[in-house]
Amino acid sequence: RPPGAMDWQVLTRELSLYLESQVRVGFFGSGVGLSLVLGFGVAYACYYLNSIAKKPQLVASNDRFCRFLEEYCPVVTETYYPTIWCWEGRVQTLLRPFITSRPQVQYRNELIKTADGGQISLDWFDNNGSSYYPDASTRPTVLLLPGLTGTSKESYILHMIHQSETLGYRCVVFNNRGIAGEELLTPRTYCAANTEDLETVIHHVHSLHPSAPFMAAGVSMGGMLLLNYLGKTGRDTPLMAAAIFSAGWNVFESIESLEKPLNWLLFNYYLTTCLQSSISRHRQILEKLFDMDLVMKARTIREFDKQFTSVMFGYRSIDDYYEDASPCRKLKSIGIPVLCLNSVDDVFSPGHAIPVETAKQNANVALVLTSCGGHIGFLEGIWPRKCTYMDRVFKQFVQAVFEHGNKIFSI
Repeated sequence: RPPGAMDWQVLTRELSLYLESQVRVGFFGSGVGLSLVLGFGVAYACYYLNSIAKKPQLVASNDRFCRFLEEYCPVVTETYYPTIWCWEGRVQTLLRPFITSRPQVQYRNELIKTADGGQISLDWFDNNGSSYYPDASTRPTVLLLPGLTGTSKESYILHMIHQSETLGYRCVVFNNRGIAGEELLTPRTYCAANTEDLETVIHHVHSLHPSAPFMAAGVSMGGMLLLNYLGKTGRDTPLMAAAIFSAGWNVFESIESLEKPLNWLLFNYYLTTCLQSSISRHRQILEKLFDMDLVMKARTIREFDKQFTSVMFGYRSIDDYYEDASPCRKLKSIGIPVLCLNSVDDVFSPGHAIPVETAKQNANVALVLTSCGGHIGFLEGIWPRKCTYMDRVFKQFVQAVFEHGNKIFSI
């Protein structure tokens, strides 16, 4: 039974025992209150088990890929039991950064140069103590791409590294320009559409360990960037496979969802200030090309992208940038096995915008769609401090690729 799994009998029995041991006096002492609370608890448990806890939808046109996942990544076919007291998408999204643990990871930092004179900060977890792969030259390597303003310090990245460590793998985190404490040497940062820096990183990592099995995992905007890269390169990539988590498939739909009043209040404004904060440290070099006062007045991601991102990367309009940044347009061209996990209640990537029909047209693509989980949430268990459903999908899929990948690479 997966962590967090529960059935009707276990749930009601635990609730009954708790109430009997904790509620002794007053209103509940008469038995009336206890019956009401117990009745409510049973009704809620019934609702949860019938309407909330569900098996994910697995979308894959290739029967061989499906069988591979069912055998070596079975978590994608099991019922996902979101944390019973916080299963709603927005709540999961907001809680995960605060409630999940932060495994200790010792990084080795490397700064690499880019063709335009800039630099990229890579954080390596070499896992030199790996007993499964003591030879560093052939130790499997996972490239990790954090979200919009994320770095190697994000809890979800630390958990991925922790999972990889137990399997004996090496990890390297690609920090986008200018956000991991390094200096911005040129007036250029990053965006979801431009894959040049990612291409530089992939070829650099591969050149250091050409004999090591190599795959990548991207989260949120990192997943969008990785998808756009894979759509551009097809089979011409050193990556064996990729895992994508909570990617925004259609930027127009994502932005529209995030501009709804409650979502703007909870997420949009905060993320906009994070973007502004990430560039304010580099104001001196960026002021050469941008009206930074205008950029710092942005109150939505759309306004920030209009004044800054789309201009930086030479788009005629913000619509041109958003069209180019949307991975749904490039899904048909992906040439290596890719597993994509999304929750349909993710306000950053609305369920109706997930390209289910397009995914069915590419034998290399598998979508795993949960009914709950929010954006990079996927909390499970009564007290979801440690492993999440997303972490388990990552661990099983990465292990499946590195240990049994030969069974899907001919698809």
